[in-house]
Amino acid sequence: MNQELISITGEDCRRSCIDPLSLSALSNQSLLITGGTGFIGKWLTEMIVYLNKEHHFNCKLYLLARDIERFKKEVPHLAKGPYINLIEQDIRNLHDIPQDVSWVIHAAGSPDNREHVSQPLRTIDTFYKGTNTLFDACFRLPDLKKLLHISSHQVYGQNVTQNTIKENQIGISECNSVNAAYPEAKRMAETLCAIYRNQQKLPITIVRPFAFIGPYQNTDKPWAINNFIRDGLLGGPIRILGNAETIRSYLYGSDIAYWLLQMLVNGKSGSTYNLGSSESVSLKQLASTIANLINGKIEVIYKSSKEVYNFVSIAVPDISKSTTELGVKEIFNLNTALERTIQWNTIHTNSHY
Repeated sequence: MNQELISITGEDCRRSCIDPLSLSALSNQSLLITGGTGFIGKWLTEMIVYLNKEHHFNCKLYLLARDIERFKKEVPHLAKGPYINLIEQDIRNLHDIPQDVSWVIHAAGSPDNREHVSQPLRTIDTFYKGTNTLFDACFRLPDLKKLLHISSHQVYGQNVTQNTIKENQIGISECNSVNAAYPEAKRMAETLCAIYRNQQKLPITIVRPFAFIGPYQNTDKPWAINNFIRDGLLGGPIRILGNAETIRSYLYGSDIAYWLLQMLVNGKSGSTYNLGSSESVSLKQLASTIANLINGKIEVIYKSSKEVYNFVSIAVPDISKSTTELGVKEIFNLNTALERTIQWNTIHTNSHY
């Protein structure tokens, strides 16, 4: 990978990791990340590499995923790291975990809604059976200190208020639909967390992620912010499909990694934490900001099958519990996060020509 790209992610980790000593429980320990080759897995690996290199953590990292070869090709600087161990395995068929593992982050499973609709049974199987087999394997570990389960903000259902979403809020949910495969599977996985925590005494903490942005996130993924950046880098126009008043918020990659490690090490077993940004933005504002950051002449156009929307979708987390209990904060505001992401994608694209 281009050295300039490596420098960007390394510098981002340095800025986000505001209190490395608070993570010292990971020193000389072994950490397993399922789904370790995805967006979250790559950023967690970047942060562990930073802690090992700059703060001498000597943390051993196991990355478990189905497609290890793709990871080796995409991020060889991570795959070849001295502390990195790659395990090619479908989480649904997992039986044993390396016995030196003391910390686990369960991030397996794709958030891509195209896969959820095209393969709903596989989606449910991955999140239910995969979580079940992982927890069984964790129960056999001799020295498990904490298991961090990554869920989804979609378990909250539809937010019918104008408010940010707290961890104790559950909204309207439609289960009689193919589109419900992902949120319902995530809900069932959280139920498994409760069962294993109560019956098997596994120390499990739940994280509910909202929307993200940053390097390593494919611009062809079916999320508005990624498509806006892709359209802008291609010269435009940037197309808004659907309701331009939809409101979201976006947490940057290195902040995500630092927050997750804080939740792993210092989060309470049995607790649930929101993971996301408190800085809300409409899709209309977002598209305009991206267009101006790339080239002020890029046009933003609106394409929708409806002229009037009766409901504005709002998905912004209340992060007060995370910031108060864990001392985390957003280092990268939206503008800076977009600038870094656009810069990284520009260099990444040019380095392939």
